[in-house]
Amino acid sequence: MTVTITATGMGGTATLTREAAEAIDKAQLLIGAGRMLEPYQTSSKALFMSYDPAAIAERLRSGTEERAAVLMSGDTGFFSGTKKLLPLLDGMDVCVLPGIAAPVYLCARAGLSWEQMHCVTLHGAENSIAVHVRSHPLTCFLLGGSITAAALCERLIAYSLPDTTVHIGCKLGCPEEQILSGHPAELLDTPAEKLCTVLVENPAYCPYVPSGIPDTAFERAKVPMTKAEVRCLAVSALNILPDDVCYDIGCGTGSVTVEMALRCPDGTVCAIDKNPAAVALTKENLRRFSCDNVTVQEGSFPDTPLPPPDKVFLGGTGGKLTTILETIHTANPAARIVLTAVTLETLAAAQTAFAALGRDCTFTQIAVTRTRQLGSHNLFQAENPVWIILSEGR
Repeated sequence: MTVTITATGMGGTATLTREAAEAIDKAQLLIGAGRMLEPYQTSSKALFMSYDPAAIAERLRSGTEERAAVLMSGDTGFFSGTKKLLPLLDGMDVCVLPGIAAPVYLCARAGLSWEQMHCVTLHGAENSIAVHVRSHPLTCFLLGGSITAAALCERLIAYSLPDTTVHIGCKLGCPEEQILSGHPAELLDTPAEKLCTVLVENPAYCPYVPSGIPDTAFERAKVPMTKAEVRCLAVSALNILPDDVCYDIGCGTGSVTVEMALRCPDGTVCAIDKNPAAVALTKENLRRFSCDNVTVQEGSFPDTPLPPPDKVFLGGTGGKLTTILETIHTANPAARIVLTAVTLETLAAAQTAFAALGRDCTFTQIAVTRTRQLGSHNLFQAENPVWIILSEGR
């Protein structure tokens, strides 16, 4: 059997490529989701309705037809079932045909160029929104889960991105196609459609991931904060990946939380502090820096359950250092842990606790001296030395 996995573009058959239309016309068997097969219900072709890769592969291998076409919406290389289906068809005669993906179609309708576009899928996922938009000039969101276009606009407003421009495309390629454009506040009444594509333009995007954000950039009040130089080295030592699960235990102002969150836009940061004022301040700073990939909880760890971590920063332990480290190590022995110490007692306690868990650790001291202007002179003002303790896990 010859199998063609072909993209159908947007809507029904209007955006099919000629090559795809010919492959479908020659096929005796058509396979796809219900809305993919709908235009062919009255044809004489055999139809198999499924979007499950295993079921599709089984039908193809057991079929007696000479030619089959598997229909995929949009483009076969963009968040498509093609990726999972292809390995299951090993040894078969397979051809893959591209199509017009939703973001490309919507960019054309909105008059936008898409070579710098960043794409995020929200199909059945509660992924972050604002943290992606803050870092890219054009971000595309594929909706399909619980997040509607209106909810996306609400998130942009809540996380300090009200001046972005949003383009919402619903039922693209269909006769009922609707495209709405405006600032987030202008689109809060957008109807809740299951399958929408959203483009967000942010000319004021930040093109880099900041390190050692100045202390003055954060709301602080009277809550303790890890200073910029120490924060820069501590977060750098964690080697945070884009999809990591991170902890900031004893989050204080949330300055470390923010820098962690900016490094894991596809992951999440769990920030926790027993001080209600610290929790409120962390939330405010997260809104200021458009970091919506963070959960903030009031409480103590490990009393508050959290998902297993990849990277951990301990900003405050409340005298429970050993218990905290044991809990983290049990959840993930490979977790990378960083904590800071300003006293010999904390330094000794950390060394003892890590040794008891069979974990290696390194100790680095940082001594920061800043200048302070006094009249016509600049004086040197030394900060207290801080130890940065790193355990890489195993």
